Parts: sequence; structure tokens; C-alpha cells
Amino acid sequence: MNRLLLRRARVEDATGLSDILVTDGRIASVGPTGPGGPDAEGPHVVDCAGRVVLPGFVEAHIHPDKAYLDGRRAPRGPALADAIAVTLELKREFTHEDVTARSRRAVEAAIQAGTTTLRAHPDVDHVQGLLGVEVLLELREEYREFIDIQIVAFPQEGIWRSPGTEQLLRRALAAGADVVGGCAYQEDSVELCRRHVDLVLDLAAEHGVPADLHADFADDASDTRYAMAEYVADATRARDLGGRVALGHMTSLAARPGPERAKVLGALADAGVAVVPLPATDLHLGGRTDRHPVRRGIAPVRELWEAGVLTATASNNLRNAFTPYGTGDLLDIALLLAQTGHLHGPADLRRVLRMVTHDAARVVGIADTYGVRAGAAADLVVLDTTRYDDIVLDRPDRAYVIKAGRVVARTTRTRTLIDPPTAPPGPPGP
Repeated sequence: MNRLLLRRARVEDATGLSDILVTDGRIASVGPTGPGGPDAEGPHVVDCAGRVVLPGFVEAHIHPDKAYLDGRRAPRGPALADAIAVTLELKREFTHEDVTARSRRAVEAAIQAGTTTLRAHPDVDHVQGLLGVEVLLELREEYREFIDIQIVAFPQEGIWRSPGTEQLLRRALAAGADVVGGCAYQEDSVELCRRHVDLVLDLAAEHGVPADLHADFADDASDTRYAMAEYVADATRARDLGGRVALGHMTSLAARPGPERAKVLGALADAGVAVVPLPATDLHLGGRTDRHPVRRGIAPVRELWEAGVLTATASNNLRNAFTPYGTGDLLDIALLLAQTGHLHGPADLRRVLRMVTHDAARVVGIADTYGVRAGAAADLVVLDTTRYDDIVLDRPDRAYVIKAGRVVARTTRTRTLIDPPTAPPGPPGP
């Protein structure tokens, strides 16, 4: 029997301290810190000393196969189309060794940042074939004791514009991909965009897997290929796929008129379609052609919340033409979303933290086994802070990362102010 005891843990926002007993990769019990306790030591005891313990972070949307391409070739321009074009050129040069090295770096960065579940979107197309999927399948097995990797077969270049992609998607699912992806705006007409959505959702229903589509990634909806949310909602409802469809980006939502936007958000909520804003990429590529004051390019998070739309946030890309920065740390993304989404105060920051924990877990379909509670998977992160409400603001070190009851990463850092000035004495008493 494998056993781990986390003593004196502050479970999420609890005021008191608890002991968390883990047995064979599952949380056996969570209860008040008992007698004999603070001094308990041993190889299977972690003294949290009042630090906050969260369920492991959930990276709901990332492209490891395209990570760390910065410096290889600059895009011809700053827009989304330019990022897609230069990445397509680079994909022609990809090798198994290259994709593996960069994907491994992204996966290990996520683990060290406290992520215990990751949904990867490797490209599936006429240029790369199934290379990205094959690499992620290998890494999924290699790192299975460190992180759970879900693989999305992602048609970056479109389906109808990239002949043979439907067959590649089917092959990817047969090989072990967990999710079918989509990128409808890559098609040449609204009718083809709808056919793209229909095919992706039909494949999801046929294979019994979730669907995760890139959608409405533009500054506005003047090109109706970027106004597909209602169609996706209707198509999801028609196939009874509620709770199993997610949409990434969705930036054009922010530019639609208020009443129209409210109608769209209501349709998404009613159909059970989740939305995953990707602020690092959305901010970098959005508003690039604006000559008037530049638009923010962020999906309206507060309105999504208020409409009842399940909403997570994620990294999307690391250091490439889509996002030329990033560390794989979801708390960096959470803070960026808060700063750019007009979110503030303890209540908002708690909701943002849920977007990389509990809400992200719902998006990727692991909510039934997620959390710091008896019976849940022992996928946990011990943060180097005792203050829950400061987590997004401070992005504290991940003191311990625990996967299936085993410590898989640690961060140890000491900061000391040398010879600080002595505070002046207070005023004399009465």
C-alpha cells in the first residue's frame, strides 16, 4: 500500500488546517489536523505548515508540438494569418526528434508549474500528417506518472482546405487521440465552416469523445466565419453533446453588440458549450490592423460568467509566432486574464483561480475525480503561501507537486533582505 500524509494543510480557502491522507493514489481522508502531528516526519509525510493545497492545475488548451519555435523564422506580418503561414512553413521542416524535444520541454514546464492534467492540441494536416499526435502519444505514456495528457486531433489548416484531413482525424482517433478538434474559420466560406463544425461534432458523437474547437478568433464578426458560436450551440444541442464541447479564443464575442452578445451567450449556456479564452495569444494577435484605438481582443469573461457559460483559461502557445512568450505557468495566465478582463477584487480573483482548477477540470471532463476531497485523485499542488486570496496576485512557488499520491516536482527558493533598516520607534505612550 502506497501512503502519503500531508499535514497542517490549508485546503483551498479553508480557515483551519487539515491532514490529507493519500492511499494508493487516491485521497483517503481530509480532516482536522490531529494529535501527534506537527512534528510527524518521514519519507511519506509532507508538513505543509499552513500552506495552501489546491487540486493540481488543469491546462485546458496548449500546443506542445508548436512550442519554442521563436527565433527560427519571423512571420511576415503581425496578424493571425501571418502566424499560421509561418508556422505552416516551419512544419515542413519538423522531425520526430525536434517535435519530441520541444513538446517534452513544454510538458515538463507544466509539471513543474503544478499542472497535473494537460489537454494538448497537436496539428493534424497534409503537411505534418500525424507526427504531432504520434509524439504526444509517446509522451503521454512516458509521463503518465507525472501528468495526464489528453490529445486533441487538431486540423489547424482546415478540413476542406486541407484534403485528406478527415481521414487523418479518423486515424488519429483510432490511434488513441482523446478529443476531436476543429478550426472552422480556416475554411473559405461560411457554408464550409458549418460543414467543418458538423463533421467535427459528428466524429465526436461517432467515436464517443469530446470536441474542442478553435472558433471566432477575430477582432469582430464582420467576416461571418468568425461568428459561428450560435451554429456550434445549435449543432451541439442537436447531437446531445452538451457538456462535451469547448470553444477556444472566441475573441469576436467582445465586439458584438450587447443584445446580440447576450443572445449568443445564452445559447452557449443552454447548449452546454464551454468557452476557453486564451489571453496571451488573443492579446498578442488581436487588433493588429486597427488604426483607431486598438481593441482588447479578450472574450467578455464577466458576461460569460453571468450568462452561466462554463469558462476556463489556458496558455495556448509558448514562444512562437502565435505567442512569443510564456512559461507554462497557469497562474501567469490567470493574472493576465484578470488584468486585461476588467476583473478585480477577491471574488473575481477566486473565480479566475477556478478557471485553471475546478472549471478547467469540468471543461476537460475530469470533475468527477477532481478536488481535495475523499475519493478524489491525489493530484495536488502545495503552494508556498498561506493566503488563498493572494494566489493569483502573488503566483507563489509550487512547493510540492503531487501526482497520484507521489511527489513529482518541488520548488525551493529563499529570498532575504540583507540588513534591512530598523523601523523607527513608535510614538511615546500617554
